[in-house]
Amino acid sequence: MTQPRPAWAGTKPPRLADDSPGFLASIGQGWAARNVPAPVDAAAAKAAADHRERLSAALPGETIVLAAGTAKNRNGDADYAFRADSDFVWATSCQVEESILVMTPRSGGHDAVLYMPPPARPGERNFFASAAYGELWVGPSAGLDDWSSALDLPVRDREAYAEPSSFVTGGTAASGLRMIKDDWEITQMRAAVDATVAGFAAVAGEVPRAIRDNLGERWLQGTFDRYARTFGNGPGYSTIVGSGPHAPILHWVRCDGPILPGETLLLDMGVEARSLYTADVTRTIPVGGGFTPAQRRVHDLVEASHRAGMAQVRPGAQYSDFHFASMEVLAKGLADWGLLGVSVDEALAPAGQQHRRYIVCGIGHHLGLDVHDCGASGYEDYQGAALREGMVLTVEPGLYFHAHDETVPPELRGIGVRLEDDLLVTANGHEVLSGALPIDAAGLEQWAAR
Repeated sequence: MTQPRPAWAGTKPPRLADDSPGFLASIGQGWAARNVPAPVDAAAAKAAADHRERLSAALPGETIVLAAGTAKNRNGDADYAFRADSDFVWATSCQVEESILVMTPRSGGHDAVLYMPPPARPGERNFFASAAYGELWVGPSAGLDDWSSALDLPVRDREAYAEPSSFVTGGTAASGLRMIKDDWEITQMRAAVDATVAGFAAVAGEVPRAIRDNLGERWLQGTFDRYARTFGNGPGYSTIVGSGPHAPILHWVRCDGPILPGETLLLDMGVEARSLYTADVTRTIPVGGGFTPAQRRVHDLVEASHRAGMAQVRPGAQYSDFHFASMEVLAKGLADWGLLGVSVDEALAPAGQQHRRYIVCGIGHHLGLDVHDCGASGYEDYQGAALREGMVLTVEPGLYFHAHDETVPPELRGIGVRLEDDLLVTANGHEVLSGALPIDAAGLEQWAAR
């Protein structure tokens, strides 16, 4: 017996947000209220308030606008995960997309107001219609009053924001101020580094499986990224895992090769804490045993360069001192190996630089909310400035002999070695925050074996 067709059969399916009175009546009711606190640590909010005071003092009389930004589109209607602008986070400790901080000048400082998109809750159309802010899509969220209380800062609806006729973004000033980390920031850096050291151990423990099951570099990359996501916000930058001929490739983030026994394995990895402060550490380990004589020779030279660079990190030293100290050791070693074709003095002269064929990158950078922190600063405030207590920076010399480089002897081709540590400039010198990881070849062999 043929069943009668229902009345709606053959009709155009309705759009839920527009055309279904029954849905609209149903979706707006029957929801229990849920109170969600703003995800703000009190110490972070206090640090952000102090940062705003420093920014206010640096830009007197200026209207300052800092924006959190929006997620970048990945493809179609899918976006990349949102990561707030670092200057904005530094000044607010807030990570809400599309938020804007406005600091209006007044006598003796600035008045700050944070404009934020409110959550879309039951009874509002965007509760179900907005994938960005609807609680049906993103879960329960703190309200503007909750944010205001947590931040001790006026927080208003983003729709009330009116762009000032004249303002500065504060980028250059904030970049310079961010070079000096306060106690709270140093605590965040320590936590990021400690998590990174533990992540290195997790990766090293997976090397045998990556070889045995032919899982390759990507398994180790995924191991660290999963660890970083579990114990922090995620990786602070694209994780680099380079085995054998991939080790000399500076930014080998494809990680699509095998793990090769008997070759070097370069690991450049950093956990970004939930506060968004990141570590940046590199070690090069032997796979399946010890370094070969050729690998050990390269590693020992890089280690000597690394120690020479770190020895220059202290208050009052020029930022470039550690760079030149590391480069001098590398140039002398390469000259001793007969790879330069000129004297060391000729190579180190500005018109020479032949040694840079094997290390085209720099020796380090500031570190903090960004892996290459404070990048908006001018030369005179960065490379041309003196180191000061409270700065955190990396020292990362390396040698990169590509597999197809015919200027080096065959036994060196395909060897890439980098050592990178995170250093805090202290009153009397420096502290190696990542010092729990060995840097000498013997120590790394023992560490990897464990």
